Amino acid sequence: MAVIELNQSNFKETIESNDFVIIDFWAPWCGPCRSFAPIYDKVSESYDDIMFSKVNTQDEQEIAANFQIRSIPTLMIFREQIIIFSQPGMLPESGLTDLIGKVKDLNMDQVRKDIAKEAKH
Repeated sequence: MAVIELNQSNFKETIESNDFVIIDFWAPWCGPCRSFAPIYDKVSESYDDIMFSKVNTQDEQEIAANFQIRSIPTLMIFREQIIIFSQPGMLPESGLTDLIGKVKDLNMDQVRKDIAKEAKH
């Protein structure tokens, strides 16, 4: 599946209309971002059931600020509109593939229960 660029006009709809969204927060001037891009693109081709996307933090500063992106690249993963993972730094191909497998294996009913329990405290 192709990697799509997210911006103010399509961000919310993309998160709401896809069960599994991975976002690469990046910028054109960022060397590690440019190194990670081919890895991210290659891995995206192996998953038809995941929406792979990118946010150019230079152009979309409001989105980056909303998610408190302070270091790039930052990878963020949404499952069923819940942020499951958010971490700066690039991953090797095997690390990204392993991470995707772990997130796919999550029991989202349990995740929602855990979030509800935390909210009560």
